[in-house]
Amino acid sequence: MEPDPRFTLANERTFLTWLSTALALSAGGVAMAAVPADVFVPWIRTTLAIVLVTLSALAAGMAYPRWRNIQRALRDQAPLPPPALAAVFGYGVAAVAVVALVLIILSARA
Repeated sequence: MEPDPRFTLANERTFLTWLSTALALSAGGVAMAAVPADVFVPWIRTTLAIVLVTLSALAAGMAYPRWRNIQRALRDQAPLPPPALAAVFGYGVAAVAVVALVLIILSARA
């Protein structure tokens, strides 16, 4: 059975939002890697950049399978699958933000 087009379009918007999130995380990782070495401790800066780009790859890589699984559930009138990586993204971005905040505060004092 074909799902209501509004649900299909909402699912598509969510898919595109995951891709936008992936792009933003990737840009954040590249920006973190481009921070001058004298601003943050280099290994912490590199670690934060790697975490952001890894989260970006996960978001982009999981966007289509999630869209497909939700679309299948809509067609079958089955329960929607839970967002498997939501906690990873939430805690990952929060951790990067906290570490970056601490580094910003420490560099402002110096």
